[in-house]
Amino acid sequence: MTDSMIPAVEPATETETAGVESAMEPVVNEELARRLVEQARTEGLSLIGPGGLLGDLTKKVLETSLEVEMTDHLGYDRYAAVGRNRGNSRNGTRAKTVITEVGPVEIDVPRDRDATFEPVIVRKGQRRLDGIEPLVLSLSAKGLTHGEISAHFAEVYQASVSKDTITRITDTVLAEMADWQNRPLDRVYPVLFIDVIFVKIRDGQVTNRPIYVVVGVTVEGTRDIVGLWVGQGGEGAKYWAGVLTEVRNRGVEDVCIVVCDGLKGLPDAIASVWPQALVQTCVLHLIRHTFRLAARQDWDRIAKALRPVYTAPTEQAARHAFDEFTDTWATRYPAIVRLWNSAWAEFVPFLAFDVEVRRVVCSTNAIESLNARIRRAVRARGHFPTEQAALKCLYLALRALDPTGRGRTRWMTRWKPALNAFAVTFEGRIIPTNNN
Repeated sequence: MTDSMIPAVEPATETETAGVESAMEPVVNEELARRLVEQARTEGLSLIGPGGLLGDLTKKVLETSLEVEMTDHLGYDRYAAVGRNRGNSRNGTRAKTVITEVGPVEIDVPRDRDATFEPVIVRKGQRRLDGIEPLVLSLSAKGLTHGEISAHFAEVYQASVSKDTITRITDTVLAEMADWQNRPLDRVYPVLFIDVIFVKIRDGQVTNRPIYVVVGVTVEGTRDIVGLWVGQGGEGAKYWAGVLTEVRNRGVEDVCIVVCDGLKGLPDAIASVWPQALVQTCVLHLIRHTFRLAARQDWDRIAKALRPVYTAPTEQAARHAFDEFTDTWATRYPAIVRLWNSAWAEFVPFLAFDVEVRRVVCSTNAIESLNARIRRAVRARGHFPTEQAALKCLYLALRALDPTGRGRTRWMTRWKPALNAFAVTFEGRIIPTNNN
């Protein structure tokens, strides 16, 4: 739009300016607030809690707003002469307790004789004012059970909020979660991290169920949590094939590198969906599996002996370092040698990359930090009654990630150098997208 298309604006007069400034002044100014606080101190009132200053203020504001609504509904003020013999009229009030951010507040709701008054500020049947729902969702995302949230309201706000009510509040995110799980995705991701965590779900009996987690890195260097899927039994390559096919059907045409654990059959499942994708085994998974096969007293020496393998400048140097490891440990721990040999083809791809690429794809730290947050959210619950309840809990935890945005900034700072190296290594495949 050019400047000539912008209409000219007459300068405001002093009267108009004063009117705008007056309108922008806060309703409760500092002087009024100070007088209210001093009055509360004089009368021995607390600021919050039952009978506190904020509760009384909230009561007055709500009742005044409801009275204004009744006036608009009837067409005349209370006690006004024009309201006589007009059919419908005021019919007293009824008491109602609503839960607010400052605790429970008992208010008097006006009634009319025809029972046609439909208040807006506090609707019929409404027991919680806006502000309670975000608090419940936040507490749930931090891992509190519904019973703990109910106890929190009772202790802090002296308010009774049942577990059923809390369930209804958290259920409000189900439609949002379904939209998120089915949203269109970017056309290309430089890296996808895939992993599984296990949660306990009661399905007849309580069993460990896998939650399949996929996290992508966009071409702009941002983190994109692609989705969550609940599986049956243990982690399986066949189920992963279905998950990745769904991801492709949501718009992902190409992935440069998929970072995963060493699950048997998983490389073939990935290749069936994205033939050009490189499969990179997570080094941390390999080391953890190695430690499971070794005695605790040997962990330090084994870790030191393996370091030259995964920090080698080339695949040949890595093989030479592993041959030395084999000479030292094969007799005592032949299973460790077999573990690394079987994972070798998916372990070595990152050795051919620039050091910046190595730093970010040699492990699934990016997704494991996310999984740690999820585990904190589910740990207190023990088990979930349904798959939907488990997914809802996990989604709320993800929804509450990085509220300040600083994590996003750190993520982009860490990934930008690697993405420059990706653009060279995978020339022609790292294409910016407008689908965000």
